[in-house]
Amino acid sequence: MEQRPTTPARAVATPRRRLAARLAAAALVAVSVPLAAPSPDPRLVPGGGEGWADGVAGLLGYGLVSRPAAYLCLLWLAIALWIAVLLLARELGLRLVATTAGALIVLFALAPPLLSLDVFSYISYGRLGVEHGLNPYQHAPAAIPGDAAASRVVDYREAVSVYGPVFTLLSYPLAAAGVPFALWSLKAIAAAAIAATAGIVARLARRRGVDPAAATAFVALNPLVLVHLVGGAHNDALMVAIATAAVAAALTSRPALAGAGFVLAAAVKVSGLLYAPFALLGAAPARSRARMLAGAALGAALAGAISLAAFGPAIDAALTVAGENQDRISRWSVAATAARVSGIDVDPIRTLLAIGLAVALAGLAVAVARGLDWVRAAGWAALGVLVASAYIVPWYVLWVLPPAAISRDRALIGATILLTAFQAVNGVAVSP
Repeated sequence: MEQRPTTPARAVATPRRRLAARLAAAALVAVSVPLAAPSPDPRLVPGGGEGWADGVAGLLGYGLVSRPAAYLCLLWLAIALWIAVLLLARELGLRLVATTAGALIVLFALAPPLLSLDVFSYISYGRLGVEHGLNPYQHAPAAIPGDAAASRVVDYREAVSVYGPVFTLLSYPLAAAGVPFALWSLKAIAAAAIAATAGIVARLARRRGVDPAAATAFVALNPLVLVHLVGGAHNDALMVAIATAAVAAALTSRPALAGAGFVLAAAVKVSGLLYAPFALLGAAPARSRARMLAGAALGAALAGAISLAAFGPAIDAALTVAGENQDRISRWSVAATAARVSGIDVDPIRTLLAIGLAVALAGLAVAVARGLDWVRAAGWAALGVLVASAYIVPWYVLWVLPPAAISRDRALIGATILLTAFQAVNGVAVSP
């Protein structure tokens, strides 16, 4: 029987450290308020403009920040304060960290849709099906140009849905109730998903001998999570919440439930399978692996049957579009940044990173088979995927946060913090 780690002994907190911890948390809250309340500048609230007053403005009116450069500076300041909170989380304690996280999650849930139009893409795909009788895996938002949601879609206007069938079906009843209702429902779902992920991480942290206050702060107080995942209502929040629940099931000897959970996460977004290979390799004894595979097979059969009934064979378009994303190059991917700094063409850098990722993933798989903690390996794998990917957006940082938070690996945690700071500029259009 595996010995359960004990929670590290609590260090004696001096009054000075307790005060510093509370000041850092209070400062993070203060800086977060203007981040949640920008002006309707389309570089900060895309789709604001003429639609600012028709149910998408949020509760904070015209806001407190009018320039993207100022917004970016505040975001970097928030990241610095987040790091301070992480260092002092033990002095804050889990209750105060959780209270702060809850307050900030609500704050950003009430903000207008921040820095991205993706939420209107989600709504458009739902409205394609429920309002216009079109299959969202065969038709793009451009097919309904006059629609209240589709008219706000820009980047993926000509793209069919890349999202899983479970998420698409979830969007149908929301879209039928109107764009404002769908928007605020999706923001509420994202907020609840981040809160749930943080709660699961806190429970797993105790089990694995990690300070639950620090683990909770690492996930729920990360400024990119608050601004992009909650503020932008991205469905990665729901996907990661389900995948983290599957991790918890695997770590608590419920392998069949874990297998089904990973498939359900992938049915929201295919990257939900990211942790699954390491959970499978790390499952012991052998019958646990068999049960995990059985749970995954049952989940896949059920999801497949629902998908075929609802959307037919066109569902494979989601995988095709997801693969095509790698043909795009984000300005703030590691590959593109290295190309700008070095003057080398981006393609050989992308190739080198892809080879490095393949070698790293193979090495991690072998190491897990030989006894390496699979959660730690899953965290490094998620980080490696983000570093090697030519296409990255800042909310993808969430993929690595839960396993890193409970990894007991300071190098992984430090690398994740660096990636967070690096990705802050991604998505904030500071140029006119």
